[in-house]
Amino acid sequence: MRNIFDLTREEFENYFLSIGEKKFKALQVYEWLYQKREFDIDNFSNIKKEIRDKLKNSFSNHFITIETKEEDVDTKKYLFRLEDNNFIEAVVMHHNYGNSVCVSSQVGCNMSCAFCESGRQKKIRNLEAYEIVEQILAIEKDLGIRISSVVIMGIGEPLDNYDNIVRFIKIINDSKGIQIGARHITLSTCGLVPKIYLLSKLPIQINLAVSLHAPNDLLRNQLMPVNKVYNIKELMQAIKDYLQVSSRRVTIEYVMLMSVNDSLKEAQELGDLLKGLNVYVNLIPYNETNHLEYKRSSKNRIMAFYDRLKKLGINCTIRREFGSNIKAACGQLRGSMKDK
Repeated sequence: MRNIFDLTREEFENYFLSIGEKKFKALQVYEWLYQKREFDIDNFSNIKKEIRDKLKNSFSNHFITIETKEEDVDTKKYLFRLEDNNFIEAVVMHHNYGNSVCVSSQVGCNMSCAFCESGRQKKIRNLEAYEIVEQILAIEKDLGIRISSVVIMGIGEPLDNYDNIVRFIKIINDSKGIQIGARHITLSTCGLVPKIYLLSKLPIQINLAVSLHAPNDLLRNQLMPVNKVYNIKELMQAIKDYLQVSSRRVTIEYVMLMSVNDSLKEAQELGDLLKGLNVYVNLIPYNETNHLEYKRSSKNRIMAFYDRLKKLGINCTIRREFGSNIKAACGQLRGSMKDK
């Protein structure tokens, strides 16, 4: 039985037409679920009982549950239990401009990035669209807040779960859904080149972030096995195509690993690679984990790297740190649960 949070408004319209009802009832259902945040179908008072009964017979409304929650200043990390007893994570970050949430797209991840805790936990399955939607709804209900921006950057590679991610984006972007604007939705990928080309044609022009983390193939092959399939030249061509088709700036993510990718030589290579492109580099202080050998670059090395990029004319920021005290790095909380 399909979950009620898995349907786009268009799919609800088709459902009502299929049972001989007017498609405007799809709007009523959406308003109950996402505007009024009423999840009990019996309480959809402007929909007659006969139709409510059909909805209950057609759709499940099983909801993910909060297993644990850890809190830090401006950050809360959730470990959710799914219906099949698998676990996923989400992190909410409180900014002065609103609340953002980083959601997971898969149970585990097959990309095996050397520095990533999620890469240590192999992919079990893709998340369905409703399981991603419910991460937002559960956090909003628990904290009594509204989420203003969404980053698809938690456990998993979003473009490896493309169809469910697109459905999720349609649901949260809908004007009668969760109402997250396209400019407030960011998808992060390690570089699945064919799917980047596909994403550029999506009518909803969200923000794209690419996890690069190395400026040359030799180093990136060591850190990110995906580079052996889609090398930097192929990835950069996909980024250029995305820039041309979407006219949207692309974020280049670069995690700072001590004495691995943080020298001025790598900064120069990165600047040469990105010169002239409508991108900006987000330098990410590494969130260390007990299971992996990598260490965070020193503040001096991060600042030297940053300064070199700026001198080369590359737009660059250093990511503000969130949740370093609560296992907020991707996969850490789920990993600790599995270890137990």
